[in-house]
Amino acid sequence: MTHPYARELGDFLRARRSRLRPVDVGLVPGGRRKVTGLRREELALLAGLSTDYYQRMEQGREVRPSDDVLDAIAGALGLDEGERRHLFLLARAARRPVPARVDRGPEAVPESTRRLLRVMDTPAVVLGRHLDLLDWNVSAEALLGDPGGCPPERLNMLLLMFDDVRTADRTCPDWERQALDYIGMMRAAVATDPTHPRATAIVGELSIRSAEFRRLWARHDVRVRVSGRKTFRVAQVGDIVLDWDTYPLPGDPGPVMLVWTAEPGSADADRLRLLASLRATRGVSRGSAG
Repeated sequence: MTHPYARELGDFLRARRSRLRPVDVGLVPGGRRKVTGLRREELALLAGLSTDYYQRMEQGREVRPSDDVLDAIAGALGLDEGERRHLFLLARAARRPVPARVDRGPEAVPESTRRLLRVMDTPAVVLGRHLDLLDWNVSAEALLGDPGGCPPERLNMLLLMFDDVRTADRTCPDWERQALDYIGMMRAAVATDPTHPRATAIVGELSIRSAEFRRLWARHDVRVRVSGRKTFRVAQVGDIVLDWDTYPLPGDPGPVMLVWTAEPGSADADRLRLLASLRATRGVSRGSAG
């Protein structure tokens, strides 16, 4: 049986090789090419490896690359620091025997974190390692809508993001970038436990029903802890542009808190306060979160 980490390593290498063109690494393309990106033999040449050895790595067959070999591959692929860490994580895990038993107990939100959520006046949610929505505050309800009516097993940021009923119009201008951030976080989670049933279920479902997800997942982008900016289009108050950051919570791996904030004194901060006020006085219907 193929080692799950070796299989994940092979997928990562193929994705990274396919994004490189010969001209990117100083090679002359020459003739018609049947593959997207570099050929295996070209990458092996750049890394100073035999084509057979590199091919076995991509195929997830039994190989135990040294750190020197990994360094050479990272250099040939032009990996950034985050991608390089991901490469080493997968390869080192592939060197070890598959554990007979893995602790996959339910994820819990610390009570102190729940109290913190309740006193925060800016939207915040707690996400599990596979982007399950574990808890949220009133400000997040005002911005995203009350997720309480959704079945617990569907309370997942990726499932919600690719829910055609909820996001059919996808009016947010940065929808794909946000999707790539979430997918990158899921990729990082999969790297820590490739056979986790929750990850398998979510990725499997979305791969079957969404060609868009399949396209973005195949990029094999990785995010660990990310931040960014997102535009929310809310009918009651107009567009709100918010910065968002993730903060790790206790555990290994533990949940993360995702917090949206507005620039103090900005029109976005005013709109966010107005939205919270509307919800507090008479409730507010769901805005577009996708």
